[in-house]
Parts: sequence; structure tokens; C-alpha cells
Amino acid sequence: MISKAGLAVLDTLSTGRKATPEELAAETGYSRDHLYDVLDELLAAGLLTETRGSSNQRRVRIAEHPVTEAYRTLLSEFSHVDWTELLSPATLRVCWYLDRPRHIADIADRLGITRQGVHSALSPLKHRALLSQSDSKYALRDEVSPLLAFVRATVEHEHRARVREIAPSATIAWCDPKRALVRLQTDEDTDALQAAPDWEMTGLGRFAAYGLQFFLAGEPPFWYAPDEELTAAEVVCHTLLLDSGSRRVSYSMLLIEAENIDQETLVETARWYDLESIMKALYRPLRGDFDRTDDLPVILPKKDEYMALKEQYGVS
Repeated sequence: MISKAGLAVLDTLSTGRKATPEELAAETGYSRDHLYDVLDELLAAGLLTETRGSSNQRRVRIAEHPVTEAYRTLLSEFSHVDWTELLSPATLRVCWYLDRPRHIADIADRLGITRQGVHSALSPLKHRALLSQSDSKYALRDEVSPLLAFVRATVEHEHRARVREIAPSATIAWCDPKRALVRLQTDEDTDALQAAPDWEMTGLGRFAAYGLQFFLAGEPPFWYAPDEELTAAEVVCHTLLLDSGSRRVSYSMLLIEAENIDQETLVETARWYDLESIMKALYRPLRGDFDRTDDLPVILPKKDEYMALKEQYGVS
């Protein structure tokens, strides 16, 4: 996540100018030694470009990049706000969840930090009246949507850079500040992520671990969530997030029955993927209601087809 010093550098270079480390140190107030480290990080991330002048003098400028473009948009629309003071790495992570009203406890649980940690991260935004509050829930005000766009670009870039060091063909299908779901294009990258720590095969490719072996077209998706267990409920969510076609719906129903996943657990997990309505719909046929209606978010299987599938895979 971009540090305050990193933001200060982007802020200083946002007009497109070039600057030396010495000039940046003088303008940002950070020591030259610290600025060298920060510049190396930003260069490695692709957020800056570097040229060498006379006497091999370093000069850097802001790069064309989704993160820098989002930050420049934020600066141009809110030039009166000192974002380098407001946005710590912790605040950026918390802001990810403020696209809608959420309880502090929910954000804390999702990030694995204390509630006080969330309050501390939000404090600078509260003081600038950038948050809306209703029924003890917080969200970013609609008018500061460029902040949310910057946060999302930053988090997605962080995950993309991490996975592409191992699997160059990877693309981000879904992420939050701690987790990422990625697609792959080559079997070499599949092998690389299978051997990498903190990455687990998920989606339809994971069903074999539960005794359900299906044909998999293309490379399996992978899940990054260090120190967290990959649950069957997560696997169902990943499967339908990537493809909610009728076959995947039927397969997901089989996994729900095979692992006896209760509705409350699955819907709570699905909440983070905006899949609650789909998961609720899956339990209708699982309770015997196979009637199809136009208001359902997915196409449910016909009763005879699903029963034949259950028999084929030995799901009771």
C-alpha cells in the first residue's frame, strides 16, 4: 500500500514535472535517504519513470498508470484537501469498504484489526466531513467517489503486482485489501501458483477436494488470502462469481448439499461478493421448490435434471 511519503511524492509530481531526489526531499520534508527508498518502491511499482541527466543525476516523473491517473483525478477535484495528511495505508484499506454503509465491527473483522484501529483510520476523514453516518454505519460521501476510485486502483495494483511476479498471465477477477481471486491463461502459471505459498486453487477446480470431479475448461482460478482457511462456502462464491451459468449453478448446489453448507453461512460469505440474492435462490430447489420465475437472478435446474446429477455424483 502506498505510504504517506509515496503520496507526497505523487502529489509533488502530479503536474507532470520532473524532479531530483534532492528537490523532492526539500519539498516533501522527508530525508533524502528515505526518499531514495520511496522512489525505488514507486519505480518498481511502475508509478514513476526515471531518467539520468548530466553527472548521472536521477530525475523522476509521474508515470501513466491507473493508480497515478486516479490520484491525479482526486487531486484535481479536491485541490483544497491535503490527501498526504489524510491517507495513511490503514485509511486506504478501510476506505475500500466504504462504498456503502457498513458497521465498524464488520470492517474490523474483514481486515483482521481492532475496532479502534478502524476508528483511528477513519478519524482524519471524519474531521474533514468526508464520511456519512447512519444507524452506526459509515460510508464515503457520494461526492468523494474519486477517493474510492483511487483506493480501488491502488489495491488492485498491489494484488496484480504480487501475483504477476509468480504468474505473468494472471488477471484480477475480484479483490479486497487482504484477498484476491485471479484467473490464469497458461498451465505454467497454474503450476507456479500451485507451488507458491499463500495461493490455493479455488472455483470449479477445487470441487475435486470434496469428491466432485468436473471437466474444467481452461486453467483453474486461484485464491490469495494468507492465514485464512478456504471454506466450501468461499469456493461456491468464487465459482458463481466467475460464471453463474446454469451448469455452474447445478454444480454449486451439489457442493452445498455434499458439504451441508447452511444458508446463513453461505449468504453471509456471499455478502462480500454481492452474491446474496443468487445464494438465496439456490436454496429454493434444495428445499424442493424447482419452480422457475422471471425474478430469479440465476437459472435454476429442472428437478429431473438435478436429481439425475445428484445420482451421478453420489450426493445424497
